[in-house]
Amino acid sequence: MKVTTKAFFVISQIQYQPDWQPTTQDTFRYRAGIRNRPVYSKRSPKPPKTPRWGAFQTPPFLPGLLDALHTLKMPKPTFPLPPLHLRKLLRSFSSSVIVTRQRTPKHLFLSQSPPPLHHPFSHPITITRAANASHFLLHHPFSLRRFCASSSSPTDDDLSATERDPFAEEETLAQSLAYELLKDPDLESLSLSQRLDLSFAHVTLTPSLVFNTLSLSLDAGRTVLDFLKWVSSRPNAFDVDDELFSYFVDYFGRRKDFKAAHDVLVDGIGKTGWKSFESLVDRLVRAGRPTQAVALFEKMETEYGLKRNLDYLKLIVSKLCEHGFASYAEKMVKSLANEFFPDEYICDALIRGWCVDEKLDEAKRLAGEMYRGGFEISTLAYNAILDCVCRLCRKKDPFRLQSEAQKVLVEMEEIGVPRDVETFNVLINNLCKIRMTEDAMKLFYRMGEWGCYPNETTFILLIRSLYQAARVGEGDEMIDRMKSAGYGDALDKKEYYGLLKILCGIERIDHAMTVFVKMKEDGCKPGIKTYDLLMGKLCAHGRLDKANVLYKEAESNGVPVEPKAYKLDPRFVKKKPTAVKKEKKRETLPEKMARKRRTLKKLRLSYVKKPKRMMR
Repeated sequence: MKVTTKAFFVISQIQYQPDWQPTTQDTFRYRAGIRNRPVYSKRSPKPPKTPRWGAFQTPPFLPGLLDALHTLKMPKPTFPLPPLHLRKLLRSFSSSVIVTRQRTPKHLFLSQSPPPLHHPFSHPITITRAANASHFLLHHPFSLRRFCASSSSPTDDDLSATERDPFAEEETLAQSLAYELLKDPDLESLSLSQRLDLSFAHVTLTPSLVFNTLSLSLDAGRTVLDFLKWVSSRPNAFDVDDELFSYFVDYFGRRKDFKAAHDVLVDGIGKTGWKSFESLVDRLVRAGRPTQAVALFEKMETEYGLKRNLDYLKLIVSKLCEHGFASYAEKMVKSLANEFFPDEYICDALIRGWCVDEKLDEAKRLAGEMYRGGFEISTLAYNAILDCVCRLCRKKDPFRLQSEAQKVLVEMEEIGVPRDVETFNVLINNLCKIRMTEDAMKLFYRMGEWGCYPNETTFILLIRSLYQAARVGEGDEMIDRMKSAGYGDALDKKEYYGLLKILCGIERIDHAMTVFVKMKEDGCKPGIKTYDLLMGKLCAHGRLDKANVLYKEAESNGVPVEPKAYKLDPRFVKKKPTAVKKEKKRETLPEKMARKRRTLKKLRLSYVKKPKRMMR
């Protein structure tokens, strides 16, 4: 303890010279009875090449302190630092380190990959030379905690509401887990499981946390398999069920790594089920591999331990038909007809698949076979045929749309298939796409004649079409009508953004701002895209003051909008009026003769005596 006290007094008096170290001749004399205050020797000889401390060595925290001062870019002192000055310096430096450690802004993680967490709910420190020095200062016996007792850990009042929010904490944890998954395993000394055990041993895993982690680590690759093993091996982990395995299957299917998805299903035999199988089939079909999806039904019992039944067959057929692979689905159904006889759901799905592929003749052929075979064609199948007819007419001859659609509707009435709200939605949607908004509105008002009432899809289609036709007043009335009908919840942030995009596209920026205010009144919080869209359009119109107001509003709401260089639309540039110079035109002969006659008349009248005014 005595040696450390001497070291502290030496540091309080030396100058900041990196290459200088005290010698045995630079000793300290203590005056008795004057509070042991040190006195520096007036002699300061040149230090030898091999400096010595004499009774004690160089204090170990001196290199770290000097590196920290250099990192913080503090001015180089030219005079000895007194003890009080040094204590204030240490206090300010250590307090800044503590604030940096515990007040790391959460929005910084949005622009770059987050560093790992060493505690479930604490932000990490980037390891630098200054951090190494601060680490020694915070743990040395003569650090700030010894001299200043006020630098304690922050209380709950100091923490912001975002840090106490469980959703924000889960998002931060997901970003930190994704950061660990995205690390290169070849550059790490420890395996992924060991690193996760060190940093996230006390974290309580939830399905939503695992889902968010996978969504943030799209480039992790096969490292996610080790993450799955770590999740399954946790002693206090939640039950690893079919839903969790479906997240991993969907992750690898999105990357088109179906070998890894196969390994996940094989490892989860006994726990996997409908959701995992559905994720695999969906990703295979969306990747354009219908043959593998069909073969999956044959080997599902031997490889995945799933029993084949009609429900799994319906799943594969519906997925194939949704993406236009009706030919593969029909062959599969016919080959398995002896084992699994098709029902009306499979037949309707096949008709819908041919219509998605825009093969109307095949769809009508299959509908005829169903009718002759004793199956009842449902409204769903006829709605698919009606939509296919309308899409083909839009491509080839839009003026024949209504007449061809009327033929399908008459055929429905002859067979006895009733119309439903989806039938009207198909007609209204196709009429709006060819800008026949008035006919769509007439059809909307006639829906009640067939006992159908509009739903949220009907209202949204008409609102978009009215805004595109610049009938903004009627569009606002349709929004009010939609809310009064009980479908106001369907107007979420995504739908409002679509309406704002339409209004900005037709240069109705004032009405777009009105809809933006209505959006916030309905409880929808605008995001980055919404603010960026409105700010860009306002800048294009030259209304920079309102664009700045929106930018400040986004900052106050915590939306990380990045300032950009928006272009000013030349159509809205205010041009200064310029005086147009009149050019002299060459006179014609009649104009010249008329001008001469006027001039001669003025000359003749100038010699005539003017009559005096008569007195009354």
